[in-house]
Amino acid sequence: MLLAGPTASGKTSLSIQLARALRGRFAAEIVNADSMQLYRRMDVGTAKPTPEERALVAHHLLDIVEPDEPFDAAKYLAIARPKLEELGARTVLPLVVGGTGLYMRALTRGLCPGPPSDPEVKARLLALENSRGLDHLYEQLLLVDRQSAAKIHRNDRQRIIRALEVFHVGGVALSVLQSGHGFKEELFPTVKIFVSREREALYERIDRRVEQMIEQGLAAEVEALLSAGFGPELKSMRSIGYRQMAAHLAGKISLDEAVFEMKRETRRYAKRQITWFVGDGQYRCFDARDLEGMARFIRASLEGARDE
Repeated sequence: MLLAGPTASGKTSLSIQLARALRGRFAAEIVNADSMQLYRRMDVGTAKPTPEERALVAHHLLDIVEPDEPFDAAKYLAIARPKLEELGARTVLPLVVGGTGLYMRALTRGLCPGPPSDPEVKARLLALENSRGLDHLYEQLLLVDRQSAAKIHRNDRQRIIRALEVFHVGGVALSVLQSGHGFKEELFPTVKIFVSREREALYERIDRRVEQMIEQGLAAEVEALLSAGFGPELKSMRSIGYRQMAAHLAGKISLDEAVFEMKRETRRYAKRQITWFVGDGQYRCFDARDLEGMARFIRASLEGARDE
C-alpha cells in the first residue's frame, strides 16, 4: 500500500491513523519513502515522525544513512524491497509513506537502466554550474534532451545534472532510455493513494510547518551538523531548510530571508510533487480529511486481491 502526497499534507499522521484503523483485519507497519527522512541527525528539518508517533506504529527505513553518505533510488530499492519481503513473510501490510516519487515508482515498477555515475563527468558539470549557473545547465539539457528537460523543473539541480551525466557518459538521452523501459513492470500488486488538500490550505500548512521548525530548533540542528563536519556542499545539506539555515548561520542572509525562502521553495516543491503523482495516473486521490474513505478503499482493494 502506497500513501503519497505533497509535503505538509499530513501523511505522517494519516499513515498512523490508517494503520490503527486497519487493525483487526490487517496488521500494518509503516515503511518510509521520504528521501530526507533516511538521514540520521536530520530530524527537525525533515519533519520526521516523533518518538511518540513511532511508538504507536512500527516504522522502518528511518535514520539509516549519515548525511554525507551517497544515496539514490537504486540504493533505496536495494534496501526497501527486502524490507517489504520481510514484512510480507510476517503477513504484515507495508504502508509505504512519503513524497519522493522516484523512490515509490522504483519500488513498484523498477528502475530505468542507465550508466553509473562518472565522477569526472559529474565534476565537469558541477564546475560548469559554478561558473555559468544552473540555468546554463538547463539550457544545455534542452539542447541534448528536450523531452527530459520538459519534465524537469529548471531549478531541480539534481535531476538536471543526472540527465546531462547520462547523456555524456552513455551517449544516449535519458528520455530514450526511459521510453524503452516504460516503467511498465508491476513488481507486485499495489494499492496507491494520493493525499490532496486545497492549494491555499496546503500553503498555510507549509508556512506553519516552517515556523514550527524554527521554533523546534532547526538552527541548532544545522549548526550541529556543520560542526560535525557535514558541509553545505553535501546533497543532504543542500535540501530545503538546511540550505537556507546554513546560509543564515554563515551570515549570508537574515533569519527572515531564510524563512521566506524556505516557505517559497517548499511551496514550489509541493507543486512538483503534485504534478508527479497526479501525472502517474495510478493513484486514487482522496481528500486528506477522508480517513474513513481511505480505509474503506484499502480494505476493499486488499480483500478483492485475496479473492482473486
